[in-house]
Amino acid sequence: MTTARPPEQHAALWQDGWYRFARREPSPNFGPRPSGASVDLIVVHSISLPPGVYGGDEVRQLFTNTLDWDAHPYFQTIRGMEVSAHFFIRRTGELWQFVSCDDRAWHAGKSSWCGRDNCNDFSIGIELEGLEGETFEAAQYEALSVVCSAIATRYPIAHVAGHEHIAPTRKQDPGPEFEWSVLRSHLGWPDSYFAA
Repeated sequence: MTTARPPEQHAALWQDGWYRFARREPSPNFGPRPSGASVDLIVVHSISLPPGVYGGDEVRQLFTNTLDWDAHPYFQTIRGMEVSAHFFIRRTGELWQFVSCDDRAWHAGKSSWCGRDNCNDFSIGIELEGLEGETFEAAQYEALSVVCSAIATRYPIAHVAGHEHIAPTRKQDPGPEFEWSVLRSHLGWPDSYFAA
């Protein structure tokens, strides 16, 4: 189980909710968390644009409202969408951050976890470059476990769930090929932290 680091180590890892070891690209798609919100949930997602295409710049463009909607037919189906996640992990393990974890990113949509609605209010969203039904890379599991551990040094994390768990009638990501056992093994957190 991850234990809290001394305050000086928090300062070494974080500045105003920005993680030192992530590539920073601020998104305009965020807002304040409700007063008194306890950020205790990490939500794992998967995304690729166009679906199943990896390595491009389109996810970054989507999260920063710079995507060319006419560049691919699929983009017409999401035209005008304003979304973000706190983090994005490429297939290579490269880590990007778009929203301060102190703020509310727009990643969960209509959602509920442990009897609480509006998961954006109390969660940190991490997108993996991928597609539900496809496997993920070892480098992504490694980067995911490292950033989850870092998040837990600053926020009272008690739950880790997929988008499929918090919005089961709408979403299927990260999907059946995401290996929760690998993430659990890397983190060493109690099974009670994870969605069944």
